[in-house]
Amino acid sequence: QVQLVESGGGLVQPGGSLRLSCAASGSIFSINTMGWYRQAPGKQRDLVAVITSGNITNYADSLKGRFTISRDNAKNTVYLQMSGLKPEDTAVYYCHAVVAIATMGRLFEYSYWGEGTQVTVSS
Repeated sequence: QVQLVESGGGLVQPGGSLRLSCAASGSIFSINTMGWYRQAPGKQRDLVAVITSGNITNYADSLKGRFTISRDNAKNTVYLQMSGLKPEDTAVYYCHAVVAIATMGRLFEYSYWGEGTQVTVSS
């Protein structure tokens, strides 16, 4: 089974920077799309950024320029570099991956979510 392990969350002051990491482990044939979503209390889970296996990125419009997503395919890891953090960025950040898994000689594609990591922007 595939597991997404997140790291890098925590408390940061407004204007600060934070780098989130998410490593996928398990019997993975390939990872198509990896991304980050976030959910603030009382709100829906929204897209932060996604990146394809071809390094095509897509960002939430409001975050473009402050957040940067990248991936290391050799490590099955996706990163989210966050800068100029604001209190409204406070949320649980979830890693997501669309993973191809070989089963009985066939490839199956599955969607996986991490458990989420808390990012709190506060002085």
